Amino acid sequence: MSIRSNLMPTTAQRLTEVKPVSFEDTSIAFSTQSDFKLRKTFWLFALMNKGWLVNLGTFFIKFAFKLHLPIKNLIKKTIFEQFCGGETIRDCENTIQQLHSAHIGTILDYSVEGEDSETCFDETALEILRTIERAHESTDIPFSVFKVTGLGSTEILEAVQNGDPLTHEQQAAFERIRQRVDSLCRRAYERNVKIFIDAEESWIQDTIDALAYAMMDRYNHERCVVYNTYQFYRWETLDKLTKETERARQKGYFLGAKLVRGAYLEKERIRAHEEEYQDPIHATKEDTDRDFNAAVDFCLDNRDTISICLGTHNEYSCHYCIEHMKQKGIAANDPHIWFAQLLGMSDNISYNLANAGYNVAKYVPYGPVEAVMPYLFRRAEENKSIAGQSSREFSLVKKELARRRGC
Repeated sequence: MSIRSNLMPTTAQRLTEVKPVSFEDTSIAFSTQSDFKLRKTFWLFALMNKGWLVNLGTFFIKFAFKLHLPIKNLIKKTIFEQFCGGETIRDCENTIQQLHSAHIGTILDYSVEGEDSETCFDETALEILRTIERAHESTDIPFSVFKVTGLGSTEILEAVQNGDPLTHEQQAAFERIRQRVDSLCRRAYERNVKIFIDAEESWIQDTIDALAYAMMDRYNHERCVVYNTYQFYRWETLDKLTKETERARQKGYFLGAKLVRGAYLEKERIRAHEEEYQDPIHATKEDTDRDFNAAVDFCLDNRDTISICLGTHNEYSCHYCIEHMKQKGIAANDPHIWFAQLLGMSDNISYNLANAGYNVAKYVPYGPVEAVMPYLFRRAEENKSIAGQSSREFSLVKKELARRRGC
């Protein structure tokens, strides 16, 4: 018997009529944005649509922060305001409520990066615990999230993956990483909050995977609490997902799977070339898309064991999932299937899916402006690597402004 047989929706629970979803409907996509806010978004994406300007802006922002020039307010009122909820959880409350009004959940993402001390790792763990407590307070926040590199040294994680002998101090440091990961997953379990463990670079991902599966085996036997992240731009990921599903079934726990394409493409390819090992990334985007959509099929077919979140801005993959849900008679609001996008991007996907009754959440990054800049720089680089992403955002905002003018 499947481990979720008693949780599967009955025919009576399935939707008898499913709303059609159009990602071209900008009246829904930007329904919560005032004309003033929409015009700001228009000009921001107009600038981001120029790759050379993104490169130049990134350089000068880094330079200005290095020289301690007074640009924080400018950053805060432009790119930070577009893609982040604020500097603290309290600052994010307006965003949380605005998303909730559109039936979209919030994923509070403490996006401080680049810290590398035990004190900072402990402080990050405490902040993530606060996001779990905030999520426990209401249904506005369906997930919490963390990166393992926010809780411990990348060098330690890499050494463990390589099987290098650890010194006594390194072993103690790795044990503290385990303890921090466990403390977050345990609190999520106790507070009935689902929690994502984000994916990272391939040279530390095996260590992260091992931690994630240990947490699933500890906390996912009653319900799906802990989710690992699967990057489908890596050619071995689909095979890993199928094997881990079988292991979860054998051990009797639920597998939580956040499906993404991946965010470290350029870094992965450069390192593989420099260190002369096989590139872990698919040769073409079409290969990535094929594996991502195959994973959607696999997860829907195995939803007795798997709970999923599609973390994607790809319109085709979202349509692919909802069409296959319809074919299989799965309700739009099935509690084991979620969609997620980043704040400030792909509102045409998030808001239209939510309007049609699907489970949707937005990643809402927050943290001190200076500390969140690496996240924002990575988003800029990621947009450049996704063909037409900024152009797509720009064209949709432009379309909505024209609609409001009656053009």
